[in-house]
Amino acid sequence: MITDFKTLITLCEDELNIRQYNASYQRSILAEWGNLTKWMTLNKFKDFTESIGFQYLDETLGTHISVKGLANGKKLRLRAVRMLSSYQKDGDFEFRTPRIERVFYGDIGNEMLLYLSYLRSEKNLSESTLKNKEQYLYDFFCYLEKKSLKLNNLSVETMEDFFSSMKYSLASRHNCGSALRIYFRYAYENGISKSDSSLLILKDNYNHNCKLPTTYEEDEIRTIISSVERTSATGKRDYLILLLAAEYGWRSNDIVNFQFNQIDWEKNIVCFNQHKTDMAVEYPLLSSIGNAIIDYLKHGRPSTDVQEIIVSTESSKRGRPLSTPTIHSIVTKYMRKANIKNWKNKKHGPHSLRHSLATNMLKKNVSMPIISSVLGHQNTETTKIYLKVDIEKLRLCPLSLPIISSKHYMAGRCKHE
Repeated sequence: MITDFKTLITLCEDELNIRQYNASYQRSILAEWGNLTKWMTLNKFKDFTESIGFQYLDETLGTHISVKGLANGKKLRLRAVRMLSSYQKDGDFEFRTPRIERVFYGDIGNEMLLYLSYLRSEKNLSESTLKNKEQYLYDFFCYLEKKSLKLNNLSVETMEDFFSSMKYSLASRHNCGSALRIYFRYAYENGISKSDSSLLILKDNYNHNCKLPTTYEEDEIRTIISSVERTSATGKRDYLILLLAAEYGWRSNDIVNFQFNQIDWEKNIVCFNQHKTDMAVEYPLLSSIGNAIIDYLKHGRPSTDVQEIIVSTESSKRGRPLSTPTIHSIVTKYMRKANIKNWKNKKHGPHSLRHSLATNMLKKNVSMPIISSVLGHQNTETTKIYLKVDIEKLRLCPLSLPIISSKHYMAGRCKHE
């Protein structure tokens, strides 16, 4: 990690030029770094650390995270200092300044941080999974602090009170319960708690398939895709993203990890292992998608040495792979632009396009095994959820009521007549 302040500033100046920030913005950022330099000299700091940067921000702004109502000049200072700390940690500028900060402290907090580090290093969990677990652990940590509780004096009533206080949805209640059970077992097995508190979490009645998937009609999908303005570099990229989600049914993770070596141009196929299941999938390279890829590579993709095909065009992340939340934002953007009916009250991310592909294939009498293979499901049982949304097919399923010959029924009927 680079701690020498002058070296860090030099590297970050070069990064500003590489990212092609406009001259005015660069001057503003450099001026803020100059103000930080003066403060560090005054306070006799030679090396820069995140804690020193946050101390400067807390003294001059009263915060080191984004808060509502912060003036533009203060936002610039916040951004400038956090650029240094994020580049120092990851060699990259953070995408946006966080609005919340989860701070674990004390014995329980430190044990939870060690547990999260264990999951990251030993279990190799994805960052998205780790963030979800961190959120649920932090919710529970805050509850323990508020109630002045320790891991060794929990009860069934305590856990039920926690879940009730969080007002989780049924799905979130289920996911939080699962995350805490695993943590409690870890705490017990590693001597952090004296008893296995996972037994205190009551089983819920959540059913993963209880909700119907959100879907859109084929003409709505076409409207969404055609709403993209394809003359700009960003438009060419977004058009390709929508096609991958709508015509292949790809998940966000597979879109952001789409690489050159996954395309066989001679055989006209795309092959890779799905990010979620690690299951190998193969797709024909459709002409619409092949042409979109070529157009984007020739006329839209920034110059970069990364292997991911789809990259950012924004200054702060130019040439870097996109994140999965960005894919969701892009799909939402074109839902809004296309003015799709009732889209705000429905799921409107890339997964809704995946659901729509499956449902629309079912309407065309495509068999379940084929739909399952397109979606990359490991078995057709997972795919059967789409049967619930094919209303026309369901209309063919009802059974006629049998003639009731019971004398008790007939007697009651005659009485009412």
